[in-house]
Amino acid sequence: MSCDQDLVFVKLGGSVITDKTRPETARPLVIDRLAREIAVALAARPGLRLLLGHGSGSFGHVIASRYGTREGVRSPAEWHGFAQVAAVAARLNRLVTDALLAAGVPVWSLQPSASARCRAGSLLSLDATTVQTALARGLVPLVYGDVALDETLGGTIISTEQIFAYLARRLQPCCLVMVGVVDGVFEADPLLQPSARPIARITPGNWEEVRAALGGSHATDVTGGMAAKVEGLLDLVGELPGLKAHILSGERPGALQAVLAGDGSRVGGTLVEGS
Repeated sequence: MSCDQDLVFVKLGGSVITDKTRPETARPLVIDRLAREIAVALAARPGLRLLLGHGSGSFGHVIASRYGTREGVRSPAEWHGFAQVAAVAARLNRLVTDALLAAGVPVWSLQPSASARCRAGSLLSLDATTVQTALARGLVPLVYGDVALDETLGGTIISTEQIFAYLARRLQPCCLVMVGVVDGVFEADPLLQPSARPIARITPGNWEEVRAALGGSHATDVTGGMAAKVEGLLDLVGELPGLKAHILSGERPGALQAVLAGDGSRVGGTLVEGS
């Protein structure tokens, strides 16, 4: 099955829409600007359909780390933490949703935990039909990193990347756009080592060399650092013909808008491809 050239998945990473060094601190000016870029792209590119997602950043990750939610939920205290993680994730989602609506994007927020079911941390099922129907009606569905019930762990965390991977296998998008604070993938964390060199393109052929240079996130992230995220993207683009992923910085005004307009070659970042 060939990919749908008009369907793009966009993740607004927690690193760019929140201050990951300060608990529950959003970056409203950045969120508003990214929402406007999405609105402009939709208006300028007829036929473009978007599935949006966002990370939890300093909202969900800090509390999830405190309770160990990703590793499992069993005790009353851990279930209380599970509920708290769900609440703060939804709180950030409300901020993102409101900004998109204010920018003129017909966004519809869909709570992943309402239908997600996992086993040992792997996402087994999620309601894809509602997402498909929303896209067909001209809406922009919005998902986010959330808690989920798990057959073996009791409860866990599902990342936006897990949700995207599950839905991509069913909806066949042509492109995933991952928007973070860092402009693509570097040989080291450029926030800690400003001289770190960018990696323009990652494929299965150079992945082992790239992986050796990558580390984790520069702040608390219970869903894995950059190496885990890139590896997941490589698996997905290798599985789905025609799919590519673009990792770029949301700190650079206009970068997201340019990629959504089909002008990704001029905005830098890192392209992840299957070959």
